[in-house]
Amino acid sequence: MAELKCILWDVDGTLADTERDGHRVAFNMAFEEAGLSRQWDVATYGELLAVTGGKERIRFDIDRGGMADMPFEEIAKLHASKTIHYQTLIADGLIPLRPGVRRLLEEAYAAGITLGVSTTTTPAALDALIEHSLGKEWFDRFAVLAAGDIVPAKKPAPDIYLYAIDKLGVSAAETIALEDSSNGWKSVRDANMKCIITINDYTADHDFTGADLVVSELGEADRDAINLLQNPHALDIHHVELKHLQAIMHG
Repeated sequence: MAELKCILWDVDGTLADTERDGHRVAFNMAFEEAGLSRQWDVATYGELLAVTGGKERIRFDIDRGGMADMPFEEIAKLHASKTIHYQTLIADGLIPLRPGVRRLLEEAYAAGITLGVSTTTTPAALDALIEHSLGKEWFDRFAVLAAGDIVPAKKPAPDIYLYAIDKLGVSAAETIALEDSSNGWKSVRDANMKCIITINDYTADHDFTGADLVVSELGEADRDAINLLQNPHALDIHHVELKHLQAIMHG
């Protein structure tokens, strides 16, 4: 029975609903700016989310005939342009945090829990979200920001989580991760960590068998109770609190 010492957060779809109204829109802006006719609608981007990483999604769409072929340098340039557009969307306040995220972060920070980020999104995109949606003080409050290509194998490989706990000097047994997708869940599972899933429109039908808790959102005290989709620890929850994460660790 381990004590909870560390909470690692995924970003896209977990901290904020960034995929549909953030990254997808920014990709389309970059495509248009580059003179490409390709646009990813909501359903198409949902398909592309099965591939982890923005440059990898462009390559996948090319390989399946959705876009004309281009060298990696052009893919990287497109992705860099997309990142700039994404940062602008965030700075304009168009991508708020999901319900309960700030509350749980602040509760855990006040309790002295080590907090970190483990994401495949780019460092620049992560920095923009932290600055404009959380606040600049969180650059210091997060003990590690593991993002982008810092590890060679992206989710569903466990590398980004293993990198984070190595940097923090904590064990997997002392860590719980928050994710939103099946790729994220597999990454956490193979890193031998406990995992809470907050689903979104794109991930509601993913297989989260084995996760420690699957909920519609983290929720707020003054709102209706969240939906408990998988609750193997039989927790009594209106909204997810630090005590629930601690109970999962002790379960």
